[in-house]
Amino acid sequence: MTQALADFLGYWESEGATYARRGDYDWMAAQIPAKVGRVLEIGCGLGFGTRALVGRGLSILALDILPPCLAAARERLGTQADQVCFLEADLADLSGEAARAIADFRPEAVLCWLMGAPQETSATTVTATDAREQEAAVAAYRERMQRHAAQLAASLPEVGYAHFVDRSAIPWQAKDLGRDMLMRHHLAGSLADLPFTVERPDTQYRKLETPEHARRELTRLRRSLPALNSVTPVLASLLARRAT
Repeated sequence: MTQALADFLGYWESEGATYARRGDYDWMAAQIPAKVGRVLEIGCGLGFGTRALVGRGLSILALDILPPCLAAARERLGTQADQVCFLEADLADLSGEAARAIADFRPEAVLCWLMGAPQETSATTVTATDAREQEAAVAAYRERMQRHAAQLAASLPEVGYAHFVDRSAIPWQAKDLGRDMLMRHHLAGSLADLPFTVERPDTQYRKLETPEHARRELTRLRRSLPALNSVTPVLASLLARRAT
């Protein structure tokens, strides 16, 4: 394992533990309809979300491209790991074997919870001049993965739901407008021309506890851009339903 990858995994170990402690992953898992029994978790990472899904009593196929993530997820689940099928695969380039494993699992929901991005996309050591480009690269990566996840969900006949969670920031007092924007964003992007529908009650926001380093950066930005004074870091959840 390279030092860069080790640093990246260490960062997400700390971040994920914070989210788990606050109940963020439990909140995400609670958005899955009660009728769903089998879920495909895209990008299980270090297993924090997987553990919340196990707590819901769901059958899980957890996919990740990084073997160290799959190993960490197994370790985090301990004896509960027997309730999860793990699959090393690249969502953007599913092999025949991986595609068959997903089809044989027959998921009823596909989950794309993008709490982070690959180390090469979201490296933390950047110069100030690269920061804007890096932010755009991370956004583009997330949009690509959401589109791949939606297309995969559409191709699997038993999938009735596609669930997306992403980190964002919105003016909290205008969150109803934010829900409309979130719907339009996915309907025009990840879900475009696919057999899924979204209604406003299927979009939810949850305030995020901002780490100290991020709070300092947000304070600095608010001082330079007063329009950001009302902006709050959030988790944005959208549940798409297969059209009938």
